[in-house]
Amino acid sequence: DLLKGIGICAGMNTPEVEGATGYIDTNFEGKANAAIDEWRKGQDLVYIHVEAPDECGHRNEPENKVKAIELIDSRIMPIILDYLNTQDDYKVMVLPDHPTPISTRTHASDPVPYLIYRKGKELDSGVASINEKSASETGNFVDPGFDLMGHFLKD
Repeated sequence: DLLKGIGICAGMNTPEVEGATGYIDTNFEGKANAAIDEWRKGQDLVYIHVEAPDECGHRNEPENKVKAIELIDSRIMPIILDYLNTQDDYKVMVLPDHPTPISTRTHASDPVPYLIYRKGKELDSGVASINEKSASETGNFVDPGFDLMGHFLKD
């Protein structure tokens, strides 16, 4: 698995999540709970990768791609946020690793929408949802893309 290998090379723990399939039937709750376990073990940076939206793009499955994103929103984020809200301070960044448009069924180099939230720091970006259109309207663009992590980590 490419992402697991990158995590290992970066010196991160890469827990096995039973039922992780890389598709829409993956164990969403298991991924969230594995992340929480890592925080409880003292990790201060946790990365969760969900392959399902990307795979649905490759397979030309627009309904499943939407469903995969909705499942992340309904089955991972509430578990993560419920845990994090018990903590004094935290930051969350949510984003896709790259676009995989249904129209091309392959990866694209277009910018991706992202959300950064820090507990206790409310910023109004002027958008009500996270998607490519609303992201482009904000004018917030990080180039080169790998600088986004530095942007996230700064106070």
